[in-house]
Amino acid sequence: MTFMNGIRAGISIAIGYFPIALTFGLLAKTTGLSMWEATAMSIFVFAGAAQYISLTLISKGVDPILIVLNTFVVNIRHFLMTASLNEKMQPDARWKKAIYAFGVTDETFSVLATNKSDTIRTPFAAGVILISYGSWVVFTAVGHVIGANLPEFLQAAMSIALYAMFVGLLVPSMKGNRKVMLLALFGAVIHSSLYWSGLLSTGWAILVATLGSAILVEMIYAKKGSAS
Repeated sequence: MTFMNGIRAGISIAIGYFPIALTFGLLAKTTGLSMWEATAMSIFVFAGAAQYISLTLISKGVDPILIVLNTFVVNIRHFLMTASLNEKMQPDARWKKAIYAFGVTDETFSVLATNKSDTIRTPFAAGVILISYGSWVVFTAVGHVIGANLPEFLQAAMSIALYAMFVGLLVPSMKGNRKVMLLALFGAVIHSSLYWSGLLSTGWAILVATLGSAILVEMIYAKKGSAS
């Protein structure tokens, strides 16, 4: 498994990232981020869902510390993904592992974890991650440039697309999955209660709702499991 094999395996991810990164760049422009700020977020964060959520929080003027905390909660699954992937990776220097661990996303993890080889070589992982990362960063910048050249009324309308995208991601995953439905329901109820009552600001309300709904749903399913 060479570096070029990794590049070829990651092409499908790079193509898939094209519209998502492009849209992120467009929305980052309408949120008020400069091209350098939007591109820097993709360079240093490289986490689609967390970056989209950050745009919402930035537009609301949420404290940067809360944005970091929300990003941590959203991306906490990466601890499990990298730990699982480490079992298949070839032994290597820690600094190399740190570099490709940064590039682990849901998509790159899927390609690497489902690889048929017993041991994944570092050059192969580097190829998969590099082409995916490059696509995400480049098309973020391209999206921002396109957004800067859109008419003002279209730039303003793009802010609605962020919420539409989240709904579009949520609804298909809810079909036939009661657990996801409960997570969405509890999350919405907790967030709405905390936010509209004025008990918590937007950032804290999202953070508490995310953790609270996850804990409640797991408690319900744990209770069902013990009862059965």
